[in-house]
Amino acid sequence: MMGGSYAGNAGVFLVQTLFGLYMGAVLLRFLLAVVRADFYNPISQFLVKVTNPPLVPLRRVIPSLGGIDIASLLLLLILQILELLAVGLISGVSFQPIGLIILAVAELLSLLFQIYFFTILIQVVLSWVSPGGHNPAVALLYSLNEPILGRARRILPPIHGFDLSPIVAMIVIQLLTILLVAPIRDLGRGLAFG
Repeated sequence: MMGGSYAGNAGVFLVQTLFGLYMGAVLLRFLLAVVRADFYNPISQFLVKVTNPPLVPLRRVIPSLGGIDIASLLLLLILQILELLAVGLISGVSFQPIGLIILAVAELLSLLFQIYFFTILIQVVLSWVSPGGHNPAVALLYSLNEPILGRARRILPPIHGFDLSPIVAMIVIQLLTILLVAPIRDLGRGLAFG
C-alpha cells in the first residue's frame, strides 16, 4: 500500500513537471509577443517551434482579438485544466467544473507571477555577473521585464546609480500572489471539491 502512494507522488510530480514546462513555454511565447520581443531571437524561435503544433490549428479557429493571441490563452487554460484532471485522477480526486476552471485560472496567474519573479531575478544576477554582456537570453529578459521594471523605476528611481526597481517589482509580484492568486485558488478549491 505504501508503494502505491510513492508511485502516485511520482506520477503527480511527473505530470506537474511536464505540463508546467510546456505551459511555461506557451506563456513565455505569449508574453514575448505582447512585449514585441525579437521574434528572430534563437530562444523565441525555439519557443515558436515547441508551441506551434497545438497553436497553429487553434489559431485557424480562434482569431486574435485586439492584438491579443486568444488561442494561446485558451491553450494555456486547456492545458492547466488537463493537468489538474490528471493530478486528480492519480490522486483519486474529482472536481466540480466551475471550481476546476477557477482553480485553473488561479494556477495560471501563479505561473505568470512565477515567470516574472524568476526572470527578474535572473536578469539581476546576470547584470552582476556579466554587465553589458550580449546574449540572446539577456536581450529577451530585458524585453520581457522592462515594461514592469520601467513602472517600478517610476515608483523608486535609481539612487546613486543603484537601480532598486527589481526589488520593488519582486515585492509587488509576491504581494499579488498573496492577495490575488491565493483567494482565487481558495475559491476554486472550495467550489471544485464542495
